[in-house]
Amino acid sequence: MRERDSILERDHLGAFCTHTHVERAGAESGPLHGLTFGLKDIFDVAGHRTGFGSPDWLATHGHALSTATVATQLLEAGVHLSGKTHTEEMAFSLTGENAHYGTPINPAAPNRVPGGSSSGSAAAVAGGLVDFAIGSDTGGSVRAPASFCGIYGIRPTHGRISLQGACPLAPIFDTVGWFARDASLLARVGGVLLGGTAAAPGRLLLATDAFALALPGAADALAPALARVAALLGAIEPVTVSEEGLTAWFDVFRVLQYDDIWTTHSAWVTRVRPTFGPQVGPRFDAVAQVQPHEVAVMRERRVDISARLDALLEDNAVLVLPTVPDIAPLLRLPPAETVAFRERALAMLCIAGLGGLPQVNLPFGTLHGCPIGLSLIAARGNDELLLEIAVQLDASTPGGR
Repeated sequence: MRERDSILERDHLGAFCTHTHVERAGAESGPLHGLTFGLKDIFDVAGHRTGFGSPDWLATHGHALSTATVATQLLEAGVHLSGKTHTEEMAFSLTGENAHYGTPINPAAPNRVPGGSSSGSAAAVAGGLVDFAIGSDTGGSVRAPASFCGIYGIRPTHGRISLQGACPLAPIFDTVGWFARDASLLARVGGVLLGGTAAAPGRLLLATDAFALALPGAADALAPALARVAALLGAIEPVTVSEEGLTAWFDVFRVLQYDDIWTTHSAWVTRVRPTFGPQVGPRFDAVAQVQPHEVAVMRERRVDISARLDALLEDNAVLVLPTVPDIAPLLRLPPAETVAFRERALAMLCIAGLGGLPQVNLPFGTLHGCPIGLSLIAARGNDELLLEIAVQLDASTPGGR
């Protein structure tokens, strides 16, 4: 490919990395031949450095010796790698506002954040720069950007897709994820990365406590989307996901995530003393303060939460809820407002994380002219079920969504 055809020449959104740019041609044939994808800059490509959204990480890590498994699978399926996409620093954010490399533009709402940490991947897909893009999701880093940018996005079952060759944030929650503008392509990518078949859907469950966390107007904005899901899957059964409250579940998620982050990165942070941005720095300060007795308690509580979710989602049940509580926040909000939004969002997003469950964002809602997504969650291993439902929903509406 000639240099003037490089994605960097066409990137009007600031979605792609210039400092770690790499292109790779896909195989000459394959199920996804002729398509293009962006790769979040946490995944290795042999012979190139991985930036992880951090200049200090880039400066202290050498060239990758091998290519991440997920990228290899896609290249072998015939897809062309257009380039590396921006991520928030250390993949530790829901806004995507990187203090070092800037913030990709949200094509659906240019005065609002694209969502993090898979900000560049979401922006690249929403803006039509690539056909699909790979991200990662620990606390919501595919699902939130998908909602904010008005595209499809999936967090698969934890451990279902290899994370070999990916920079970790919190391995007990980290997953590969991906974005597409239409459900059929989302599912085609899943056919390569997952390789399974879809079960028949069971009961449709409405997460009343998650809807209660949505900000004013969000639930009403999602009502038509909810009606579309019910028309396909049948009567809605209201349920309370967390009997002790979803904010209590977020506390469990936060403690376990922070402990895992510190276990994973404490040696590097202590040795390098990186210069973190104003959002990420305070979080790493908090990460270092988690106490072992807290972790022990939260591990036991997670066992009970997983059992609760397993029972709720048995027999191929599908849980429906808002992806996040509101539309994308405005750019450059005061830190206190960003923290408030993040904590409210993570009280919804932690459900799939704690259960290791697959979740798909459906870009069916609009509020104040901005996208807001509806989500479906299924039992572990039922990723294909969610993808098939998304395809059927897309096909059931004339002209798509």
